[in-house]
Amino acid sequence: MRFRFLLRVCAVTIAVAGLGATVPGPAGAAFGDRVLREGHRGQDVRVLQRWLTLTGFRTSVDGHFGRKTRLTVRRYERAHGHRVDGWFSREQARGLRKRAYAARAAASDAPPPAPPPLLVTPTPHAVLAPDGLTAMVPIFAPPQVRDAIISANRIVGKPYRWGGGHAKVEDSAYDCSGTVSYALLGAGLLRAPRDSTGLTSFGAQGPGTWMTIYANADHTYAVIAGLRLDTSGTGGKGPRWHTGSRSSKGFVARHQPGL
Repeated sequence: MRFRFLLRVCAVTIAVAGLGATVPGPAGAAFGDRVLREGHRGQDVRVLQRWLTLTGFRTSVDGHFGRKTRLTVRRYERAHGHRVDGWFSREQARGLRKRAYAARAAASDAPPPAPPPLLVTPTPHAVLAPDGLTAMVPIFAPPQVRDAIISANRIVGKPYRWGGGHAKVEDSAYDCSGTVSYALLGAGLLRAPRDSTGLTSFGAQGPGTWMTIYANADHTYAVIAGLRLDTSGTGGKGPRWHTGSRSSKGFVARHQPGL
């Protein structure tokens, strides 16, 4: 009887361990919000995998922190002098974000623009900075929204050019889809720029709480934390933030789940 009891205890222990092996991520979890480890799933895992690959530590981008991703993380930790345990901490996330941005810029012929100073606003929505060009980040904005605004601030003020931002991410001019793609790349939500048609299938259907992409075959723009990022209505001057809205008739609305 005691032997059977021990067998049952072992079986329950194994079952519980098996349940803990696959841990779904919270809806819309942003990269850096939590310590990532084997078994985790979610958009933040997908960003981790993309940025590891971008910085030379190739791994599959499937949103599942499996054995292969753990081994890649251990290689990354060993290469950068971190404790080698296969867990990806918040501090490591900050370091990887900087390395990924630098690697993306290095892959371009054009030097990366100097980031404007980060200005934060206590308002619930983004507002234009005193320069009238860049946007201020709402203090409670999710990290992905913050990063999208910071990224877009790098290119507002550049001129418009059809196809700009596609052949190379860091470009001297941008078109509509190149502009929106640049913001999404900065947030870790895209692997490569997409044209307007490609953005009609971005994320999930419908408007988001913090970020909505409006796209059709001819044009695309984004509303991020209440400000519109658009190349239309600028007199051909290229990407700009707008405080006013525009008609979304004829566009499909897409959003990143959780945002």
